[in-house]
Amino acid sequence: MRILPLAFTLAALAIGLSACQSMTPEERRAADDRQCLGYGFKRGTEGFATCLQRIDLNRDAQLRANSDYVMSDLAWRTSGPYYGRSYYYRHR
Repeated sequence: MRILPLAFTLAALAIGLSACQSMTPEERRAADDRQCLGYGFKRGTEGFATCLQRIDLNRDAQLRANSDYVMSDLAWRTSGPYYGRSYYYRHR
């Protein structure tokens, strides 16, 4: 009877981990190329290069925003905002 819950747990873990696959740089570049081509830009033009650059800059900005959100959320969940050591010693 203990095998069935273990099998379900392992299956759920496998399904969850399979969703964590990320794109290789080559796959990401191909997807970006397709997106810019879909916008109507032609390969080798300045507009195409600008499109690729903006996609990359947007991706970087989104990663920074996600990181900031996670760190802020973590700080609030653990013990509230962190103001630095001197703040806690001054107001106790």
